[in-house]
Amino acid sequence: MFTRRALLGAAIAAPLLPTLTTGVAMAAEPAVFATDGVAINGYDPVAYFTQSMPVQGSAQITASHDGATFRFASEGNKAMFLAEPAKFAPQYGGYCAYAVSKGYTATTSPNAWTVHDGKLYLNFNRAVRGIWSRDIPGNVKKGDANWPSVLSA
Repeated sequence: MFTRRALLGAAIAAPLLPTLTTGVAMAAEPAVFATDGVAINGYDPVAYFTQSMPVQGSAQITASHDGATFRFASEGNKAMFLAEPAKFAPQYGGYCAYAVSKGYTATTSPNAWTVHDGKLYLNFNRAVRGIWSRDIPGNVKKGDANWPSVLSA
């Protein structure tokens, strides 16, 4: 709950934000969301399609794609990925699909996922996935329009 003082402080600070951020160089986000260089927090992107669930990949079975390391649960999944990485890699570089539809990037959880029209979409968490799922086609259209320009926003 906001106090009157907090609301007043926000009202006073709001006009100053453009001044505070003017001239600050914002670093572009990498093309693939990765933690310590590992995409999808180490989960196997192919398993979302073949097993319909998130499956932890192995640190011994990896492949590089778009500057990130992807892990796989099996050599077979790795081979499938390498044959068609665009088919299996998460959309929007693994950033939150809902955030991208709104014009920004956010981290994702491997457990907040959807395969829609043969493509993998990840979300910040399951609650956000629920919001995103209310209009998947509309959010995909907005996300496609915003991607990849959101990386430099």
